[in-house]
Amino acid sequence: MPVAASAIYFLNLRGDVLINRLYRDDVGGNMVDAFRTHIMQTKDLGTCPVRQIGGCSFLYMRISNVYIVTVVSSNANAACAFKFVVEAVALFKSYFGGAFDEDAIRNNFVLIYELLDEIMDFGYPQNLSPEILKLYITQEGVRSPFSSKPQDMRPPANATLQVTGAVGWRREGLVYKKNEVFLDIVESVNLLMSQKGNTLRCDVTGKILMKCFLSGMPDLKLGLNDKIGLEKEAQAKARPSRSGKTIELDDVTFHQCVNLTRFNTEKTVSFVPPDGEFELMKYRITEGINLPFRVLPSIKELGRTRMEVNVKVKSLFGAKMFALGVVVKVPVPKHTAKANFQVTAGRAKYNAALDCLVWKVRKFPGGQTELTMSAEVELISTMVEKKPWTRPPIQMEFQVPMFTASGLRVRFLKVWEKSGYSTVEWVRYITRAGSYEIRC
Repeated sequence: MPVAASAIYFLNLRGDVLINRLYRDDVGGNMVDAFRTHIMQTKDLGTCPVRQIGGCSFLYMRISNVYIVTVVSSNANAACAFKFVVEAVALFKSYFGGAFDEDAIRNNFVLIYELLDEIMDFGYPQNLSPEILKLYITQEGVRSPFSSKPQDMRPPANATLQVTGAVGWRREGLVYKKNEVFLDIVESVNLLMSQKGNTLRCDVTGKILMKCFLSGMPDLKLGLNDKIGLEKEAQAKARPSRSGKTIELDDVTFHQCVNLTRFNTEKTVSFVPPDGEFELMKYRITEGINLPFRVLPSIKELGRTRMEVNVKVKSLFGAKMFALGVVVKVPVPKHTAKANFQVTAGRAKYNAALDCLVWKVRKFPGGQTELTMSAEVELISTMVEKKPWTRPPIQMEFQVPMFTASGLRVRFLKVWEKSGYSTVEWVRYITRAGSYEIRC
């Protein structure tokens, strides 16, 4: 069920109530005393953000030097409650110029009370969009001298439609001289590879970022090479699907602008986009992953004072592509004295603070290119018996433009608007290292 909050309290680090709002009469006004007595005074704040005291649940979160406590008397959705608090803080920051602390609350009592009345009704969350609330709550907050400049909010043609209509995330009357759409598919590869190059664990988390500068109220339709979407399209056209790589998306989440009904029936992403930059969707893929690099390490301990390290990195993406900012971190024992390197490209050095050899390649070519790093490591000899070295995994950092490890591709991006203007679409692919580790 939804949050159904009975009350919300804003407290400072001493437990003093800065501001509070009671939404229901099923809890008393002195419930915050129970929070101070049983949680704050016992210094039990860091164990669990949800506590039950006297038949009520306290869900609390610390933002800067302020505790925000939500009191519920029923079995509420804790995740929804914390999501509401995060969105509410983002709303307050947009009014206060980016600052949210005890001073900001004390300087904006009236504005906060007005916002609390709008964003929650009888304990149920309402609209928390700063763009929409600023249309009819025009009072400006008292800003810190270090806060950012207020954004220029142009009033729309119909503010009521923004609040009650189906397209509350986009205002009417937008006009651009040049209509453009920018789409980025950004993926992070998470990998655990054995010393012999076998994949032990691998998945890809991705997101589609968009930046829209479109006039009017356009309707966009995005087609991807996901398996379900291609099969649905083939059924609609009564012909077999074309051969080619298809992928299966797992754990897909969409922006609120996406028409989920049309997605369930047609398997295409249809939406009326917000103005500017936003995250259209997130996904995860666990099968059919194209790894950008393969790493083959070899570490030999020669007695107690020497080590030999050899690392071979091979690119697995196309010959016309390249990787940027490639960093290979090879762990070494803490009692390392120095290291001598030989590399086929880039630079390498010993980083004592990280206890690892850091090999950096500014631009790594594709097309099965192999680069190697060899190092002779000298260790400090001591009389004390040392613990066996556990050999932490090798870590990689990289960024490969115009490459997706999942194989996800944009098949089409259509923009329709009743005025029939022409648009320019830009699509870009980026693959980055998430947790890219190789055992050595």
